[in-house]
Amino acid sequence: MGLFKRNPFGHNLFLKKWLIRILAIITHQRYKSFNKLEIEGSNIIRALPDKNVLFVSNHQTYFADVVAMFHVFNASLSGREDSIKNIGYIWKPKLNMYYVAAAETMKKSLLTKVLAYAGSISIDRTWRADGKEVNRQVKMSDISNIGTALNDGWVITFPQGTTKPWRPLRKGTAFIIKKYKPVVVPVVIDGFRRSFDKKGLRVKKKGILQSIVIKEPLDIDYENEAVDSIMEKLEYAIEQHPSFLKVIPQSELLALEEENKKRKWRT
Repeated sequence: MGLFKRNPFGHNLFLKKWLIRILAIITHQRYKSFNKLEIEGSNIIRALPDKNVLFVSNHQTYFADVVAMFHVFNASLSGREDSIKNIGYIWKPKLNMYYVAAAETMKKSLLTKVLAYAGSISIDRTWRADGKEVNRQVKMSDISNIGTALNDGWVITFPQGTTKPWRPLRKGTAFIIKKYKPVVVPVVIDGFRRSFDKKGLRVKKKGILQSIVIKEPLDIDYENEAVDSIMEKLEYAIEQHPSFLKVIPQSELLALEEENKKRKWRT
């Protein structure tokens, strides 16, 4: 790979490779030492095509979730079986891997700008800005950028658009699926809300079991399936459909209780 080769967004791939390596080395212990990361589905990752793959996942922190996925996906591609043991897998990271994030979040500090360079597709949220509820139209350039990333490689998205559980999914994800027809791979995460702060930058508690479950790609009729049908399929796949409220994992209940205690203390 040449020193000056760039991806479709103009990012220097040599620099991106080193940023990913450094960030991986810094964060590895968060998932392998301080806390345990349980993984399922490495074989599914290895069977995927090199591009036009959309990962859809629930969301628990701003950054810890997606960083963990970068570890897991690269480890899986390097032959690790449901493990991130031996960080040597990061020497040749998958460089055409991206994640969708709010533009305002990715511009807040030098660290977030570094994380953005490592693979962010920054979009303007239509429902929230600067901590306030808004209602604005989708920027077509944002949709186009996601399409560009899918055409180049893999994209991770969090269709709820928030780290709060059980929130409805945004229909934009279904429209993207119908428009670009990617392989759609559901991912279910747990434990990150308890082990990290909301931003996912600080380890809040040690000894927590975190998990990433990669499921088989969804069967979607891109031409004929309705948006609402795709949305419901996604809700079930990432275990955020209202019916799952009846069987909330114990770790999720504990995390929600902690959040409620904090809110009461602040008021």
